[in-house]
Amino acid sequence: MPLCDLSPALLHSREEGVLLTMTKPSLQHVSLLIPPGCQEAVRTFYGHLLGLEEKEPPASLAQFQLVWFVVGQGELELHFVPDIERPQENDQHICLAVDDLENYRRRLEEAHVLIIEGEAIPFRPRFFCRDPFGNLLELTTLQGDYRTAQKH
Repeated sequence: MPLCDLSPALLHSREEGVLLTMTKPSLQHVSLLIPPGCQEAVRTFYGHLLGLEEKEPPASLAQFQLVWFVVGQGELELHFVPDIERPQENDQHICLAVDDLENYRRRLEEAHVLIIEGEAIPFRPRFFCRDPFGNLLELTTLQGDYRTAQKH
């Protein structure tokens, strides 16, 4: 789909009122790129200087050498991703937590937005897509703490 070619007609669901019954998305995390090998500098700056609490990423993402921090209350996170060769869906992006992931998937597909699947994370079903300007967006539903699944 060409950039900026999202017709307002595509935004109307076949089911009138569906959008009104859905809870508005909330920001879940922001992922930023860092130079390879700079994880300790990220920990020093964001962890020690700014006082953010580091959070262990899911084991299913270990190969990416990510550094995650808790920001504020709840499940809001800041992710740092080494800028190395990796699948397209793991580059710089924002993530929105939604209440009905499959409904969002259906609405985006109906609008001819390409859905990009990502690595599975326990208790966090998710997918990626790009906005009309090429920015990467992740949508997820938080069903529990992925760390509990890693302990078994």
